[in-house]
Amino acid sequence: MTAAAAAGGTGPSAEAASDRVRFRFAKLGKIRFTSHRDVARMWERALRRARLPLAYTAGFSPRPQLSFGLALPTGCESTAEYLDVAFRAALAPAELVPALNPLLPEGVEVLAAAGVEAGRGSLQELVDGCSWELAVPGVDVVELQARLDAALAAEHIPVERERKAQRVVDDLRPSLLELSARPGAGGEAVLVADVATRPRGVRPVELGGGLGLPVGRARRTCQWIERDGSRHEPLAAPAAGAARLAEHAL
Repeated sequence: MTAAAAAGGTGPSAEAASDRVRFRFAKLGKIRFTSHRDVARMWERALRRARLPLAYTAGFSPRPQLSFGLALPTGCESTAEYLDVAFRAALAPAELVPALNPLLPEGVEVLAAAGVEAGRGSLQELVDGCSWELAVPGVDVVELQARLDAALAAEHIPVERERKAQRVVDDLRPSLLELSARPGAGGEAVLVADVATRPRGVRPVELGGGLGLPVGRARRTCQWIERDGSRHEPLAAPAAGAARLAEHAL
């Protein structure tokens, strides 16, 4: 069966055919300077070039039914971007990965695909938090950890944000769930952060500003969903893909 061929049955697993498929993909290297909107256009173009039976919206200007996870700030890398795509026929998700990767630009790589059950909420509604890795130049690991411990012990961490063309001051502290430091591959200290996305997400530049830290390259490593005290990823990367991405660690 080819990637574009229809198949019977539906289901949530990578092995079963599905007419709604979730993709996990990475965005690494120079492509990080491409905007979220342009990445969406890249995906639309790749899906059309693969001649897949896309489902379209109704109305005067039909568009492919694509639903992305949380928008990635321009200039940031990620190994945990998610996209749900609706098709007019059931496809085998595992076959879509090798079909799409050659059609996507360098730096964008599909890591996994799996069917999604009908009736599930959108990714933006489901995701509760993100994990980030931020290079912190000019600060060693011991000093960075001490500053992170102080931040976690603080009651309030004010940060200035722009909202509706106005500068406002928010408290960053409730959004900071876990902070730790580790040595980076390039010799710089790396800040590892778990942050909540509700009621508002935290951008790396805001995190650095609130903590008074210089921030270099930033990479999102996970988006996660928390239910009943436990959390899980919308779609985990396979072991082979995770090992390959580890070679590009900050």
